[in-house]
Amino acid sequence: MVTVTALEAELLELAGSVPDPELPVLTLHELGVLRAVHLTGADSVEVDLTPTYTGCPAVETMSADIERVLRAHGMHEVTVRTVLAPAWSTDDITAEGRRKLQQSGIAPPRTQRPGGPVTLTLGPTRTGHGRTGHGGEAAAGTAEEAIRCPHCDSADTELLSRFSSTACKALRRCLSCREPFDHFKEL
Repeated sequence: MVTVTALEAELLELAGSVPDPELPVLTLHELGVLRAVHLTGADSVEVDLTPTYTGCPAVETMSADIERVLRAHGMHEVTVRTVLAPAWSTDDITAEGRRKLQQSGIAPPRTQRPGGPVTLTLGPTRTGHGRTGHGGEAAAGTAEEAIRCPHCDSADTELLSRFSSTACKALRRCLSCREPFDHFKEL
């Protein structure tokens, strides 16, 4: 068992408060990418950061922002390590992060089932109102939850583009209120 000192906990909280550069409504803690902070000396620290996917272009900005915040708190040497295992998953987004996504008009990712791969079904992209939707997406209350509109909560949505402003999001439209919205894709 790893013991975390009070200073490490404080530095973890500070680093975790840094906003995500691509989704500034979320902090790095809420996104679940900040893994650990380890003191390596009196004024030096090592931070473990797991990107949402290998090659994520935001890692450089996240690292620079973490370094800035921790240096302002008296750490003279800050090393941010990219840690790829265990891999980040959308299940790592905190409940508060999911709430903030919803409030900002982004449909949060559906929670994955523990311990298993993400099921992928190819086909039409519109969700339906019945027990199972079109294109392999099920309506609420079945094995897989439908992607709900963050504006009106309708499950009657369709995929417009598999990619939106970032690779982590898809562009969808609600067929009830007709509003477009981003959906944070499950990984």
